[in-house]
This record gives sequence, C-alpha cells and structure tokens, in this order.
Amino acid sequence: MSARSVITARQERLGAELRRLRERAGLTGREAARGMGFAETRISAVEGARVGVSAERVRYLASQYACDNSALIDALAAMADERGRGWWEEYRGLVPSGYLDLAELEDRAAYLSTFQTVHVPGLLQTEEQLNAVFSTSVPRLSDDEIERRVQFRLHRQRILEADRTVPYRALVHEAALRIKAADSKAARRQLLHILERSELPQVTVRVIPFEVDGFAGVVHPLLYAGGPVPQLDTVLVEGQHGGAFLDAEAQLARYRQALHQVEQAALGVIESREFIHRLAQSM
Repeated sequence: MSARSVITARQERLGAELRRLRERAGLTGREAARGMGFAETRISAVEGARVGVSAERVRYLASQYACDNSALIDALAAMADERGRGWWEEYRGLVPSGYLDLAELEDRAAYLSTFQTVHVPGLLQTEEQLNAVFSTSVPRLSDDEIERRVQFRLHRQRILEADRTVPYRALVHEAALRIKAADSKAARRQLLHILERSELPQVTVRVIPFEVDGFAGVVHPLLYAGGPVPQLDTVLVEGQHGGAFLDAEAQLARYRQALHQVEQAALGVIESREFIHRLAQSM
C-alpha cells in the first residue's frame, strides 16, 4: 500500500491505538513483526499512520496482541473501514489543518462537551460574532481568509441539526457571555442565538456565573469528544498557540474530572436560560 501524502489526526489515533495494544501485550515492534511474518517497517508504518490498514488486519493484530475487548476492537475496525472524503476536505489548503481534524472529530463523536471561559462556543456563534472574532486575529487575516474561516465554522455548526444528531453540552463562563466581540447590539443577538440553540433537544447550555465561590481549578478552554468506547475519547485543549489533541488514559481521566468540577459550579439548565435572558435584556 502506498504511503499517504496527508495524515489526519484520526488516522494517527488509529495507529496510536494499535501501538498501545502491542505495548500492552509486552511486544516490541520487531517481536510483533517476527511473530506475524511481517516486515518490522510495516508495523511501524501502520502505527505511524503512514499507510492505511484494513478492518480485517486490525482484527488480526488485536488477536495476536491477545486483546479481548470486543467493543474496542469493533470500534478500531470501524475506524479502519472509514472511507470517503468528509465535507471538510473541500477546505484542505484553505484553512489550517487543525480545523479539518476538529471537524472530523466532531463528526465522528458520540457526544461533545465543551467548557469556554472567554469565547462563546464555536458551534453556538452567530455569523456576526464569527466575523468579529476572526477580524481581530493576530496577525490580521485577509478578507478572503476571514470569509473562509467563517464559512467553515458555520458548516461545522450543521452537526447540531444533522440526521445523526450529536448530544452537545456547553459549559460557558459568564465572562464569555459578557465579552463584546463587536458591540452591544451584536452581543445581545449572540445571547439570543444561544437561547434559540439551547432549545434543540440535543443541546444543553449551562452558565458558570462570576459570583460562584471556589471556582479556580479549570483554566484552559476544552472540548471533550466521546468515542464509541471510553478508550477512544479525545480532548482538545485550547491554548495561546493553538489546540492540542490529547488521548492518554491519564489525560482523559483528568479532563473528565475537570468537567465534573465545572458542572458542579454551573447553574442548572433553566437557571442558565434565565441568566442569559436577563443578560441579553441588559445589553
């Protein structure tokens, strides 16, 4: 099989999971290759996602690694079987590659949970808000770049109304709701849009108000994407220099706990809607 010219984050994840299965079996790449009659370079290429792997080969590798987690094996085989180009591929070379990886992550997720402290969650932003946010990027983006990024994010938002609806939970700090990316009128329209989106049955919005006591444990905005099995969950942590996809067991456990702490501090669903409504009326 020829080497890939482009490797996506999802393809890397499949390779990484196969490597983890091998390592749990206590085998080096050389030992695994020798035992299965493969070239060691083939094992390395599959685990590095430089070449693809079939669902049948995934199941064979899992059996050789003595993995008896059938749900995980089925999920990995399904990942290997994914074919075709998602809508996001139309934007390859036009927006940062991380945007494409995020769109694919959302598209494949069983559920999505996000925590935001400064920005309104991307899937809940209005086009007006998006234009204001991207217009203040440093370094400044060209008008064409702004338009592409706006349209890309608007396309991502369709997941909330797609045939396969994905449960979406947004935990938003009051600061993110009060920051005016444009002006007061635009901010009010943004808040009303959040209220409208929160009426969708699969969307939950909860607010962490300034007045809550003892809220200092979570500092980074994040997106938690649930996989078909917990081992395939993924966390996207946002930072000053971009986002990082995390999937180590300890990292997943840490951010599950972090989201739980945020939920403990957040207002209930009804109280959050009332809070956003009052804030919108004050603008």
